[in-house]
Amino acid sequence: MADFKRIRACAALAAFLLIAGAGADAGAARFQMSYLYTGRTASYIQNVDRTDGALQVVSPSYFDLNADGSLKVTEMLDTAFIKNMHDEGIKVVPFLSNHWDRTVGLEALKQRDALVSQIADAVKRYDLDGVNVDIENVTETSRNDYTDLVKKLRAKLPAGKEVSVAVGANPTGSAKGWPGSYDYKALADSSDYLMIMAYDETSIGDSAPGPVASIGYVEQSIQYALKHAAPGKIVLGLPFYGRIWKTDGTVLGDGIANSAVDALVSRYGGTTAYDTVSQSAVSTFTVGTGQPAPVVNSKTLTPGTYVIWHENEQSMKRKLELVEKYGLKGTGSWSLGQESADVWNYMTLWVNGAFFEDAKGHWAQNDIASVFSKGWMNGTAARLFSPDVPLTRAQAAAILSRALLPGQAAGAAKPASGGFSDVPAAHWASREIAIAAQAGIVDGVSPGKFEPDAVITRAQMAAMLARALKLNASSATKATFSDVRSDYWAYPYIQALTAQGALQGYEPGMFRPEYPVMRAETAALMNRLASRIGENGR
Repeated sequence: MADFKRIRACAALAAFLLIAGAGADAGAARFQMSYLYTGRTASYIQNVDRTDGALQVVSPSYFDLNADGSLKVTEMLDTAFIKNMHDEGIKVVPFLSNHWDRTVGLEALKQRDALVSQIADAVKRYDLDGVNVDIENVTETSRNDYTDLVKKLRAKLPAGKEVSVAVGANPTGSAKGWPGSYDYKALADSSDYLMIMAYDETSIGDSAPGPVASIGYVEQSIQYALKHAAPGKIVLGLPFYGRIWKTDGTVLGDGIANSAVDALVSRYGGTTAYDTVSQSAVSTFTVGTGQPAPVVNSKTLTPGTYVIWHENEQSMKRKLELVEKYGLKGTGSWSLGQESADVWNYMTLWVNGAFFEDAKGHWAQNDIASVFSKGWMNGTAARLFSPDVPLTRAQAAAILSRALLPGQAAGAAKPASGGFSDVPAAHWASREIAIAAQAGIVDGVSPGKFEPDAVITRAQMAAMLARALKLNASSATKATFSDVRSDYWAYPYIQALTAQGALQGYEPGMFRPEYPVMRAETAALMNRLASRIGENGR
């Protein structure tokens, strides 16, 4: 832990950071949806659970098309899954797909009046939340029919049901072929949002290996969309997959889940580099003769050298930065379950407004992520948590109010004053301080004074927490720390929390009660007490 002089030096910085924007979220929550394609209900639920609350919408493969263009409700539809998602506050918006079959897609557009009625009936019957239209590989000749289908869906479905459209990326502004199918402006006017499929820049069958979604391709696709639709109508599609090539030309861009890449590289002693031009990861490995042959998407890979272009944390974050740069509605992804294991470590934070770059690799990284996701602690600025900056008394009161008294902290009515002359109504934490004071969690440092922007000490934080959780130390409890005498004002609070396993010493046998509490320490402390807070929350 940092020495005392360095901690004190941070206090002035803390006051600036925490007064300037304290209490406010680093950014508004961002929309995020994902497609569910392979698997069944059990795996769907597991994949959604791994997102840790980052998704607002899931789009399962429930709506296909028959050869005559009519709706085919797939065997994948499961009402139990729909109810499960609704219980989690997640909308279920199945995607309508022709699976690249042009003939079927064109037939559906011809029979669109009947198709619209069939979709509306299915949405009502199965308690679905709308439809995501994903008809692909029709051309500019069907552009108006495509738009009309979406208009009719919007008119037919109730206002509370989503109508969204998965549109092909169009970085060059082409009006012909597949990209010409989509009238971005008209489709945006008749839908909740356009989900830009900003991937498959290099695709299956391409002889030369290349990125699935280079940063230039993605940004140009966004810029084209913004010429025709408002930022709030645009959702950026992210690839949770890569593509693999064999150097002898026998494998040409087959899809591979991002989650499978690291294992292949590790198993066969491969390497991973980062292409700074495309902002994409590139992995290479060689399967030797006699080595166990790996299987990728049901295809056994024969001995030889393979190249995979894929996404990693660095490339994904560059794409997320474009969402911020252009103020887009949020992101979509194809498809859930293919992502690498670390994705939700940062995507969950991002969807709530911050990456917290300064928490990456920090000893309290997981604690910070946990308390942030619970809404107990915010960042100090965009992407910054300032883990090693001291906490103020106002921040501490706000955190405890959010954690222990969530209903009151989020209430619309202004609570009565906490009785502190130095906490005016305009102070960012006046509500939380008043609530915490009324609940007996916090008190002043002197009559009528709270000193909201003073750095809180470890003893003061212990007292606040112990009061909040109604903990008391037994009179027979032996002193734990040599620098906390039994007649010290905060002794019972420190002892009570230590008995709960929540407090740790500053160094062996020492508590340092007058030292400031770091923001990272607070996150760890709150996370350790999370289960107890759940029991005591009012």
